[in-house]
Amino acid sequence: MGNPFLYKKIFIASDHAGFNLKKFIIESLQKHQTEVIDLGCDSPKNSVDYPDFANKLCAKIDDQSFGILICGSGIGISISANRHKHIRAALCHNKNTAKLARAHNNANVICLGARILKPKYALNICKTFLSQKFDGKRHLLRVEKLAK
Repeated sequence: MGNPFLYKKIFIASDHAGFNLKKFIIESLQKHQTEVIDLGCDSPKNSVDYPDFANKLCAKIDDQSFGILICGSGIGISISANRHKHIRAALCHNKNTAKLARAHNNANVICLGARILKPKYALNICKTFLSQKFDGKRHLLRVEKLAK
C-alpha cells in the first residue's frame, strides 16, 4: 500500500489509558509506508501524566509532520497540547470533525479518547485527518490569528 497521507512522518504519544489504541493505530498506519514515531508511554500498567507526553510530542511537530495524542477522554491531552504556541490540536470524535479540523483550522495534532472510541473507528478518524488538506481561503486569516 502507498502512503495516502499528506506527510510521511507522524508522531504519536499516549498516556496509560491510550496505550492499546496507540499500538493499534501505529500498526495500521505503518502498513501505508508511513513513518510513525512512538514517543510513549511504554505500558498500560503504570499510571503516567498525559501532559508529559503531550509536551514531548509537541516539541517534535514541525510544518512537515502531524501528531496523534491519545488519553482516556482526549480532553486533557488536547488541553495540554494547545498550550504550545505552534500547535493546533483538535479533539475529534468522528470523521467530520477530523475533516473540518484540518480543512478549516489547519490542525496539526489530532487528539483521541481511547475510552470513547472503538479502535477501528478511531483509526478511520485518524486517516481522514491525515489525508485532509487545509482549505486556506477565508480560514487562513483565522488560523493566522491563532499564532499571535
